[in-house]
Amino acid sequence: MISVFRNFAKSKWAAGLFVLLILSFLIVGGSQTDVLGNLGPKHVISAGDRSVDAAQFRAEFERVRTGMQQEAGRPITNEDLVKENVHLRYLEGQTNRLGFLNWAHKVGIRVSEELVLTRIREIPAFFNQVTGQFDQSQYEQALAAQNVTPVQLEDEFRDTAVSQHFGTAIQAGLRTPRVYGALLAAQAFQVRDGRWFTVTQAMAGSAPAPTDAQLTAFLNENAAQLRRPEFRIATVLLFNDAPGFTAPAVPDARVVERFNFRKDALSTPERRTFATLTVSTRAAADRIAAALRGGQTPQAVAEANRIEPAVYEAQPQSALPDPAVATAVFGLAANQVSAPIQGRVGFTVAKVTAVQPGAPATLDSVREAVTAELQEEDMKARVYGRVEAYEKARTDGRSLQAAAEQVGARFVQLPPFTQDGRLPDGQPMNAPPQIIQSAYALTKGGESDLIDAGQGQYFVLRLDDVRPAALPTLAEVRAPLAQQWTLRENARRLSTKAEELAKRVRDGQDIAAVAAASGARLETRTGLQQNAEAGLSQGVLQGLFGQSRGQIFTGPGSETTFVVGRVDAVRPAVAATSAPLADGVRSRLASDIVNAGVEQLVTAAARRSKAENDPAAALEALGVTAPGTPATTAPAPAQ
Repeated sequence: MISVFRNFAKSKWAAGLFVLLILSFLIVGGSQTDVLGNLGPKHVISAGDRSVDAAQFRAEFERVRTGMQQEAGRPITNEDLVKENVHLRYLEGQTNRLGFLNWAHKVGIRVSEELVLTRIREIPAFFNQVTGQFDQSQYEQALAAQNVTPVQLEDEFRDTAVSQHFGTAIQAGLRTPRVYGALLAAQAFQVRDGRWFTVTQAMAGSAPAPTDAQLTAFLNENAAQLRRPEFRIATVLLFNDAPGFTAPAVPDARVVERFNFRKDALSTPERRTFATLTVSTRAAADRIAAALRGGQTPQAVAEANRIEPAVYEAQPQSALPDPAVATAVFGLAANQVSAPIQGRVGFTVAKVTAVQPGAPATLDSVREAVTAELQEEDMKARVYGRVEAYEKARTDGRSLQAAAEQVGARFVQLPPFTQDGRLPDGQPMNAPPQIIQSAYALTKGGESDLIDAGQGQYFVLRLDDVRPAALPTLAEVRAPLAQQWTLRENARRLSTKAEELAKRVRDGQDIAAVAAASGARLETRTGLQQNAEAGLSQGVLQGLFGQSRGQIFTGPGSETTFVVGRVDAVRPAVAATSAPLADGVRSRLASDIVNAGVEQLVTAAARRSKAENDPAAALEALGVTAPGTPATTAPAPAQ
């Protein structure tokens, strides 16, 4: 068959066919190249050599959604985030980030692999809680639980280190102009004179009790805030041990068997305190080793060679990312310097300063922990046994109630809750998100399938009742509604009275005469500074320092009063007084300026990498439709 195709390719017919293909491309245009483009993955983000396809974007955004859900304490869907344009902000941020990282790699901003591996092995979650050693399987399991691979995490640490190094360099090079601090200090020490008086509720008049018609209108005006959300009432079937259940004792023979199986892992490892210095050539490593043997400290030798030492305090052998370095370090005696070690990245010289011998585990020292581990396994086995028996009973045709009674599962009635997991009093309901999601996916009387909530927890949910969203009746909220209506009406009367009196002053009457005619006491203050005045209301401060000389102002004096005032004089700050503050403010402004500068530079680097994203592809990856969302490729925004 291959020979047939080969012979055809050499024939005049093949040449004619190729000509037809070329003509077809010229006639239909470049749109036909989409056929080829569709054969590969469709990128949501493209930035030079870096890209994010739909599966990656979906997984990364899922981590964002999960984090926001945990922080909010209620279920959050992708649809919720799309409505708030969270996906667009995330898409823009990731586009700029990948574009910057692509640019940084091309211009040579990179970090060593040893730094990346060292930082990962410093994370406590990856260490065995009993032995204190870095546990590779625990590391991989912890990442798998978050849908992250070791390669992805290492790439993330590498990218983070590049970003940090770049930011640190910018911070070291940027300086805040002195005039910035001078402007703020001049404003802070500016001196003003003013007069004002207080308008009370007695002067404005209090609102009478509202009528039913007024309360009904107020209720309708605030319908969005007062409408009670839909509540659902459900019963959950649990398979775990009931409160008060006494677990059978773990036989001592099982404890001994488990101890013997895990004795090495349970033992306390030998720990060492040491420093390593890594360079690119053996000659440089030989010089470093000679300097350390000559009595120089690792820090001094590192500074002389313009490198950064890696210092390890009481670390086990598993904490070292490079096996060759780890073997060499744990073969040294205290205060001994190694010969140059050829590792994964360059040549390393190590000096050990302290050795803490390991200790083998004894049954008595870990009996409690081993017993607890076996008890937890037994508990999960009991739960799973009930789950299997329940599923068999349901397959055999038994009802939810009958199957639960047969296997010893228990029903728990849940209080009414909203779709965002809130109780009637507004507090969050302490329940797995799957319970809330299942309840709002069922119709009244519906029963869910068996749901795995993770960590050995299973449940079945029955939706008992649905209380639709509705406005409360006037009778139900009369008292609080009348109180809020009165507060609003009184505030309106105060504001109106204050503006009426202020207008008289603006029209030419003296503020003292207006205050006296209203029965108010006039306050007169001179030499006021904005940041040094205690006891003055925000309305007075904002009016005095927010207007120019001769201007009239009004503002709230408290929850039940308003103020009317006049700015009589404005005097500039004394340079000798404001100068020290100017220097202090300048240093505090530096971080804001650096952050803004880094953001601009990152965006510029993304443009240099021609980073772009596709919002339509992002929505498609999330399985969400958003009317009005543009479906064209959007470049990283230029600023």
